[in-house]
Amino acid sequence: MAHARKVIITSAVTGAIHTPTMSPHLPVTQDEIADAAIGAAEAGAAILHLHTRDPKDGRPSQDPEHFEPVLQKVASNTDAVVNITTGGSPHMSVEERMQPVTTFKPELASLNMGSMNFGLFPMLDKYSTFQNDWEREHLENSRDLVFKNTFADIERILEIGNSNGTRFEFECYDISHLYNLAHFQERGLAKGPLFVQSVFGLLGGIGGHPEDLMHMHRTSERLLEDFEWSILGAGKNQQPLATMGATMGSHIRVGLEDSLWIGPGRLAESNAAQVTKMRTIVEALGMEVATPDEARAMLDLKGADRVAF
Repeated sequence: MAHARKVIITSAVTGAIHTPTMSPHLPVTQDEIADAAIGAAEAGAAILHLHTRDPKDGRPSQDPEHFEPVLQKVASNTDAVVNITTGGSPHMSVEERMQPVTTFKPELASLNMGSMNFGLFPMLDKYSTFQNDWEREHLENSRDLVFKNTFADIERILEIGNSNGTRFEFECYDISHLYNLAHFQERGLAKGPLFVQSVFGLLGGIGGHPEDLMHMHRTSERLLEDFEWSILGAGKNQQPLATMGATMGSHIRVGLEDSLWIGPGRLAESNAAQVTKMRTIVEALGMEVATPDEARAMLDLKGADRVAF
């Protein structure tokens, strides 16, 4: 009897870059972020992708002091894989962005695979109230913002991660990012199994049409060796593209960092709610949700006993 395919669900718990506090359900404080992550893991997320904020004003923070209480609480309450962002903020240097990965040596970290226009300003047409003064300006300034991830930046992040035994969630927002990843795989700096996160629907990257997903899939298959493929659809694209990807053999990423919604006109009340909905869809399609240890095996991660938190 054939075994059901295992699907890794990643939950992106909070991200001050993508989602200023435009929903009352977004976690902001360290306790809120940790509790949201634990809830997502209990719902079936094998991987927890974490940003933190400065609790004073909700700004994105890569200060290890802001990560430490989150990581300790998460590690004490779940065996899920922790994936720490190296994105931080477009206004930070690579050294600033890498502080938590350098300090805590996680099993997994995110890595954006190219520089790009990062247009968040369309959100201004949808939202009129914000919890913090800086957020409206942050969205408006994205009209003239390039998120810098040069070849030198990527190489430096890979070198730091490789020295820690940290592997990467390679976030590919466009076709060129797949070519960049293939370049680093050919050089031996990015080693398989690659965890390729195809990102759809952010202005400045590839769109959210099903043909865009097909194009990313075909190109990944042609360029890359030894990889696990995952789908991240931003906003309204989250559930439809995750479902389509799952039917094509992908893993999936959901979470309030990527989308505030759980259905048309309905705000998601938690990361756990989004994970639960996608788990229901995955299981209805005849697949099973991977456990954290199954995800570790698929991605060849070093194990939770070799992190520094």
